[in-house]
Amino acid sequence: MNIENQQTSNPEGYSVPPPPRVSVIIPARNAEATIIATLDSIFAQDYEGPIEVIVADGSETPAMSELIRRSHPSVKLIPNPKRILVPGANAAFRAATGDIMVRCDAHATLPPGYVSRAVETLERTGAANVGGRQLSVGTTPFERTVAMAMTTPLGVGDARHRLGGKEGVSDTAYLGVFSRETLEEIGGGYANVATNEDYEFNYRLRERGKTVWFDPKLVVNYRPRGTFWTLARQYFNYGRGKSAVVIRHPGSVRPRHLAAPGLALGLVAGAALALAGFPWPLAALMLAYVLTLAAGAAVVGFRRRDAAAIRLPLVLATMHLSWGLGFFIPSPFPIFRTFSKSKRDQ
Repeated sequence: MNIENQQTSNPEGYSVPPPPRVSVIIPARNAEATIIATLDSIFAQDYEGPIEVIVADGSETPAMSELIRRSHPSVKLIPNPKRILVPGANAAFRAATGDIMVRCDAHATLPPGYVSRAVETLERTGAANVGGRQLSVGTTPFERTVAMAMTTPLGVGDARHRLGGKEGVSDTAYLGVFSRETLEEIGGGYANVATNEDYEFNYRLRERGKTVWFDPKLVVNYRPRGTFWTLARQYFNYGRGKSAVVIRHPGSVRPRHLAAPGLALGLVAGAALALAGFPWPLAALMLAYVLTLAAGAAVVGFRRRDAAAIRLPLVLATMHLSWGLGFFIPSPFPIFRTFSKSKRDQ
């Protein structure tokens, strides 16, 4: 990874443009357990151009920042007093000096060659944003179960960034790699939604006729949440973020987005009927759901030969119900205002 941006010459002797400067953007909060592995993977990239790394720290304590300063003093640390992802990412975009923005998650690691491949794909395809596959890799038995759930259609529907697929045009891009020009064209940053900011960002790009591209060779290792509580909170927030995006952009909804809310709504309606003296609809729905989860867990466990699949029904139910309930809880964020560079945002 170079620290200077200089022109080079090819064998014929004429100058070629230097590789674009890259800014890696990491909004993070209380990520002491994973952030060093994330940073190590970034600083091990083989990209020939300069890379700067910006971490927007929304932690309640200085522990993560102190850890980063000791291990990677060149990282640009900026505060995120609002402690949530979107304000942190937008603050990091403002602080970035790169020509290319590479979003990264504090629970993710970038494989060797990721940045080089992403920049090459941007140039090769002419896309506005490119992304690849999220490969969930757990280290504990519970994390392995969550990783299974996040890589099966029963858990994530037909999402290509979780299941993989052929290279080509996509509706969204996991994390995302895009130019500064694209960022400015789209308003300078993410919309103020609780989560699902990347999907909303990509929808705005597609509304403007821009191309979002899926490259299966861009694989990011992701460490899932490690407890039922943290998983439920994560997916509850996912549901809230998705509802905000659907309110803002009704045309963005896909069938997979409505599955979990439909389940939650069905269970609530069934419970109401049961209280009114008609228990059979609720009993039938719960029986069908439990049997589906059990069958899915058996198939996944057999294919992957991992005893962690025994928890899969409970993990899937946690994901489905948390996401579904969150979808019906109003988001506390002003969903109709996108980021701007005015003083009120700083």
